[in-house]
Amino acid sequence: MKNLKSNYGFTLLEVMLALLIFAITGTAIMKSATDHLNGVSQIENITFATWVANNRLTQINIENTWPIKDNLKGEEDMAGTKWYWQQKLLKTPDESLVGVEVTVGLDENFERTITSVTTYMAKPKSPI
Repeated sequence: MKNLKSNYGFTLLEVMLALLIFAITGTAIMKSATDHLNGVSQIENITFATWVANNRLTQINIENTWPIKDNLKGEEDMAGTKWYWQQKLLKTPDESLVGVEVTVGLDENFERTITSVTTYMAKPKSPI
């Protein structure tokens, strides 16, 4: 009679290989999820910083004064964070037109700025 030996289950080598594959796959998924969360946070910061810069440019438009002040700094609270902005003027060949650049960051020394928005403004016309 033949001795029928039946093989049920996996060998130790097969189990270890399957665990290695799962570990590598799990590590790749975790890295991908971490990169995604970091990217979302960075996009959120850029969005809020752009809103702060646009708020400052809108405020300059509302003030409607000429000449526009150069090298102003300030801060604004938005979304539970204190944002620091700095405005600089950019000269143009036309003296009745000036560029305004607003830079926004999370520290008052602007060592690491998040965004910068530039627009051009014309000298307001004098009333007749």
